Amino acid sequence: MPQRDYPLEKVRNFGIIAHIDAGKTTTSERVLYYTGAQHKIGEVHEGETTTDWMEQERERGITITAAAITCFWARTDEPDKKDIAKKFRFNIIDTPGHIDFTVEVKRSMRVLDGAVVVFDGVAGVEPQSETNWRYADEANVPRVCFINKMDRMGASFEKSFASILDRLTKNAVRMQLPIGAEDAFDGVVDLLQMKAFKFEGNMGEEVIAIDIPEPMKAEATAMRAKLVEKIVEHDDELMTAYLDGKEPTLEQLKAVLRKAVIANKIFPVYAGSALKNKGVQLVLDAVVDYLPSPLDMPPVTGINPKTGEPVERHADDSEPFCALAFKLQADPFVGQLTFFRVYSGTVEAGSYLYNSTTGQKERLGRIVRLQANAREEVKKVYAGEIAAAVGLKDTKTSHTLCDEANPIILEQIKFPEPVISLRIEPKTKADQEKMGIAMKKLADEDPTFKVSTDSETMETLISGMGELHLEILVDRMKREFGVEANVGKPQVAYRETIQIPAEAEGKYIKQTGGRGQYGHVRLRIKPLEPIDEDAKVKKNVTREEHFEFINNIKGGVVPQEYIPAVEDGVREAMERGIVAGFKMVDISCELYDGSYHDVDSSEIAFKIAGSMGFQDAAKAAKPVLLEPVMRVEVVVPEKFMGDITGSLNGKRGQIEGMEERGLARAIKAKVPLSEMFGYTTQLRSMTEGRASFTMEFDHYEVVPPNVAATIVAGRK
Repeated sequence: MPQRDYPLEKVRNFGIIAHIDAGKTTTSERVLYYTGAQHKIGEVHEGETTTDWMEQERERGITITAAAITCFWARTDEPDKKDIAKKFRFNIIDTPGHIDFTVEVKRSMRVLDGAVVVFDGVAGVEPQSETNWRYADEANVPRVCFINKMDRMGASFEKSFASILDRLTKNAVRMQLPIGAEDAFDGVVDLLQMKAFKFEGNMGEEVIAIDIPEPMKAEATAMRAKLVEKIVEHDDELMTAYLDGKEPTLEQLKAVLRKAVIANKIFPVYAGSALKNKGVQLVLDAVVDYLPSPLDMPPVTGINPKTGEPVERHADDSEPFCALAFKLQADPFVGQLTFFRVYSGTVEAGSYLYNSTTGQKERLGRIVRLQANAREEVKKVYAGEIAAAVGLKDTKTSHTLCDEANPIILEQIKFPEPVISLRIEPKTKADQEKMGIAMKKLADEDPTFKVSTDSETMETLISGMGELHLEILVDRMKREFGVEANVGKPQVAYRETIQIPAEAEGKYIKQTGGRGQYGHVRLRIKPLEPIDEDAKVKKNVTREEHFEFINNIKGGVVPQEYIPAVEDGVREAMERGIVAGFKMVDISCELYDGSYHDVDSSEIAFKIAGSMGFQDAAKAAKPVLLEPVMRVEVVVPEKFMGDITGSLNGKRGQIEGMEERGLARAIKAKVPLSEMFGYTTQLRSMTEGRASFTMEFDHYEVVPPNVAATIVAGRK
C-alpha cells in the first residue's frame, strides 16, 4: 500500500494572485525554474509560459484559467539542496488577474491555505488587487506580499507599500528594503537577518549574501526596530523581555511572526523583479517560513446531511475521507478533469466516491497531479493535497466528495451573477448539436457562464462577467468543439424590482365538460429588506439572496400540498418580469389567504393563480428597471485627464476620486455597464493609445425614467 511520500508539515498549498499585468505569471515561471520543475524560463511576451497553456492565453498574453503546479523547494540557505528530505512540496495555483475571470480567484481562495499577492512596483494597489484581497479576507487566507517590477521606470517600494497600508491593511510590515530602484535596482536588504542579498548567474539562481551597503545601514537599523516591535506585540513573553532590553533571537522572531501571519494579524512585504530574476527565491523562503501547512489550518467544518448537525474534519490521513471539488476542466487527452482539495483521509484510484451534494456514488478512475497542462499519474492522494480526478461524470464545482459511512457537506462556493449577455445561433444544423454539448461543458467548467433561452424570440442567450469573458468562451467553442456560430451584440443583464408594498388576488377557475380547475390565493409583496438571520430559521420562510416566500396560511384555507405550487408560480412570474421581461429580484412575497375546491383544485391551478396574483400585485407596486453599475478605473497621462473625465460624465458616470499612479493619473468612477461597451476603442482614440482601464461590477441601481423608456421600447 503506497505511503505518504511527503510529511504534511512540509506541504504548502498557496496561490499567486494579483491585478492584471502585475507580473503574476512571470513570477510563477521563476518559481518553476528555481524549484527545478522546468529547465527553461518561459516568458509571457513570447507566449511560452507553462501556466498560460491555453491558445487564447498565449495569444493575448493574459491568464484566463487557474493553473495548478506541483514543485519542490529547499531554502536558499540550505546547504544540501539536492536532499529531497530537506525540500518542501509546493502545490501552487497561478490565478488570472482580469476581472472577467474573477471566479478562478474566488474558487482558488476557498481551497488554498495561503497566497502570495503580487503588486506592480509602479502602480501599487490596483482595483483587482483590492477585489482579490477581499476574497482572501472572506476565506481567511494568510498572505505574503511581493512588490514586483522594482526595475521599472517610476517604481517606488515606499509608495507601493503605502498603498497597501492605505487601501488593504494596516498590518503589512516591511521585511526587506530594495537596494536602488528602476535601472539601478540591484538586490534587497533582509531586515530580520540584517543582511543584503544579490542575485548572480545567468538567471539569478545564485543568491549571495553581502554586507548592507553603508548608505543604507542607518535606514535598515531604524526599519528593523519597527519590524521587531510589530512582531513582539503578538507574544506577551517576548514583548516583556523586549521592553526589559533583551533582544529576541532570530528564531524567536520567526516563530512569533509565523503564528501572526497564519492568524492574519501580519502580512510580510517583500521586494524584487521577477523579470530581472531578483528576489523570487527569498519570497519562496518566506512561503516556507510563514505560510501555513495544512496542519496549521483550523479544521474544515460542514453539515452531516443525515442529521443536520455540524461536523469537523482535521487534516489527518486516519480521519474519514472528505474533499471539495473546486474546478472542472475539459482536457483534450483524458476528458474531464475534476480538481479537488482533500481535507481529511485518503483516496485511491479505482475506488468509489460518495458525492454528498447529489447523494450519488461515482467511480474514481484515475488520479493525476498537475503541472499546468502536463499530468503525472498517482495511485493515492492524502489529506492536505490538491489533485485532479479523471472519470467523474456527475461531480460539479462546489460538490463535496466523502466517505459514505461518514457523510459531510462542505459550504458551497458562492459565485457572482453574470452582468452581460450575447445572442448566439449556430450557423448550420450540424453546429446546433455541437453547440449544445459545448455550452454544457463550458457551463460546468465556469459557474459564472450561464445559458438561457429568450422566452419571446426563442433565441439562445449566453451570459458572463464581461465582453472578454464571452469572447473567450465563443472562441473556445470554435477551437475546442468545432462550433461555427453567429454572435449578436453584447446586452446588459438588467433586472426588475418593486418600490412599494402591494397586494392582489389571483384566481384561476376553469370549467370544462369534466373536472374543472380551481385555484385562489391572496398575496402581499414588498421590497426585500436586508437578510434577517432570525427569519432564516423560521419554518415558514424560504429566504434566498434576492427572494423570500412566506407561508402565512391559517386554518387550512389553502391545503399545505398546494403551497409549493403557489411559490413555483410566483417564481415563474418573477423570471418573466413585468416592465420589460427581465428577471425580478429583491422581493418578499407573503401568501396570507385563499380558498380551494374539494374536487377541482390542483397543483397546476394554484401555480397559475400564484403567477396571476403576483403579476397583478407587482404592477401595482411601482415596478422599475435595475441596471448593473461598474466600478471603473482609468489610468491616463495627465494631459488627457480633462477629456477622460468629460467622457465619463457623458456616460452617466460619477467621478469618485483621482490619484497619482507613477507618472500617470488614475481616475475612479462608477458608470452604468450599458454605457461602457466599446470603451476600449474610444479610450485609445482619445489618448493616442496611451490610456488603459479596468472595470468590475459594483452594484445594481434604478435606471433613470428616460433611459428605462428607451430600453422598454427596444424590447417591444
